[in-house]
Amino acid sequence: MNTIIERAKDDKFVLIAEIGVNYYDIAKKMQISVMEAAKLMVKEAKKAGIHAVKFQTYKAETLAAKESPSYWDTNEEATTSQFELFKKFDSFTYEDYKEIAQYCNDLGIEFLSTAFDIESADYLYDLMNVYKISSSDLNNIPFVEYQAKKGKPILLSVGAANVEEIDQTISTIREHNDQSIVLMHCVLEYPTPCSHANLNKIVSLKNRYPDVIIGYSDHTKPDVDADIVKTAFNLGANVVEKHFTLDKTLPGNDHYHAMDPSDAKKIVQGIEFIQKIRGSYEINYLESELTSRQNARRSLVAAYSIKKGQIITNEMLTFKRPGTGISPADIKNVIGKVAVMDISEDSILQYEMIKE
Repeated sequence: MNTIIERAKDDKFVLIAEIGVNYYDIAKKMQISVMEAAKLMVKEAKKAGIHAVKFQTYKAETLAAKESPSYWDTNEEATTSQFELFKKFDSFTYEDYKEIAQYCNDLGIEFLSTAFDIESADYLYDLMNVYKISSSDLNNIPFVEYQAKKGKPILLSVGAANVEEIDQTISTIREHNDQSIVLMHCVLEYPTPCSHANLNKIVSLKNRYPDVIIGYSDHTKPDVDADIVKTAFNLGANVVEKHFTLDKTLPGNDHYHAMDPSDAKKIVQGIEFIQKIRGSYEINYLESELTSRQNARRSLVAAYSIKKGQIITNEMLTFKRPGTGISPADIKNVIGKVAVMDISEDSILQYEMIKE
């Protein structure tokens, strides 16, 4: 089940719930196991209409040095060491992710996880259809190359990157991989103030990279009407990834800028409505307009009685609804023709009434 790529290629919206490692805090709050919490979050995501769930797979020792300062808002997440933060949430093993992946498959929601080291990139291969490369690894060219060689579609976040870096990373992927790439606009700021969302960049990415799918990885706090995600979609981001929690009031980690099931439902329903009203790119009238097109338009109408054998002049004609007769656009085909029958005043002209 490759929901993400199939839907995106079909120009359909895809919402990915970035569960990340938020299930650890949910487990603690609800006094259940981390596996039970992870499955509960997957279940709630599915119920909310979300199309895929994404986790994060790492070991603190392979991800961050002991001296690695925070880059997030410490008013929201007080831990000031990356290593210390990641160490809290790295207990899951291959067998755990295998169990989660199977659970997702049973529920009918796509599973994926961002690999942050070689070991996880290897063991996740059989569990997911796409690889996700984090913004933080965009310039980690050896690791990008390693994942590209796996031969699967790639979601690539481009937060905090310049155009030369994006070009280089895409080029690296393409040297080894001809599968779909989803380029995810992203602002690497936790949380991202709404004024920093910089959504017009989606248009620039779409124009510069016409051969890839464009998406958006969102770190803003959910807004009341989901306008940020809706705008991103309208600008061309078919795939949207947003952090997901069951309790936005939980301190720390990724709860404070995450959507909850209610937010997710609002997003999915809002995008469904947008897709409904956007319609087709074809420049033509709708089938539903046919009756109006015929009856609200005008026809050539006899301004007064026209006798059989008379040559029709401009003065004999006027324009009235409905448009079931000769169109006013064709008046030149009527003037100078001969009436082949008596035409009473206010009659709608038809071609069988005239001849050369």
